[in-house]
Amino acid sequence: MGLLAIIGGSGFQRLPGLQVVEVKPLDTPFGAISVPLVYGRLAGHWVLFLPRHGEGHRLPPHRINYRANLWALHVGGAQRVLGLAAVGGITARFGPRVFAVPDQVIDYTHGRDQSFHDDDAVAVTHVDFTDPYCPELRMDLLHACAVAGVAAIDDATYGVTQGPRLETAAEITRMERDGCDLVGMTGMPEAALARELGLCYASLAFVVNWAAGKGEGAITMTEIEGHLGFCAERSGPILAALAAGSGAP
Repeated sequence: MGLLAIIGGSGFQRLPGLQVVEVKPLDTPFGAISVPLVYGRLAGHWVLFLPRHGEGHRLPPHRINYRANLWALHVGGAQRVLGLAAVGGITARFGPRVFAVPDQVIDYTHGRDQSFHDDDAVAVTHVDFTDPYCPELRMDLLHACAVAGVAAIDDATYGVTQGPRLETAAEITRMERDGCDLVGMTGMPEAALARELGLCYASLAFVVNWAAGKGEGAITMTEIEGHLGFCAERSGPILAALAAGSGAP
């Protein structure tokens, strides 16, 4: 199946159950990665781990060097990449503490380095992105959720905004009209860069708040952190089950 890499999002500076074996700094042609790459064992199987926001959650979504991170995972030996994502819920099925495995994405970001081919001097390079997430890894992830006893919705459109501010109610209304079920800030260009490198990429999204205008009153960090702690705890068994089915011990 190939070596699994896990990209940690908010709430995942450390990976529950990971036995760290080596911490390896890597240089890339695209600059510095968020933190040195962690090689370790999860559920008895080798994985790579990279918290995208860096040590101490210091990097906001629009300042993450997505190209360097994906390149490092690629040269580090990863073939399958799971991106963890704390998101807001837009449509009725996606209230706080709901888990989802998105199957589509809409990109509202701007100014981010979107491709490894920006400086190619020979020809324009296109990749098919009809289905932005790897079907095999999505199915394995849904199976891991079932093994862990965590219900997960198997279809969702993830709308990616620029951040770091949260969205206005009007922006969320527009996103809902566009077909978005979830809103987050880190899903792109991560998924597209993985596709350019031929990596099998999927996302495990967990809802930590109703999006703007969908809940009662203002969104607070106290609310988000409470739901995030619950989701992080529930994610541990999912990641262990996925790692156990993802490669050689």
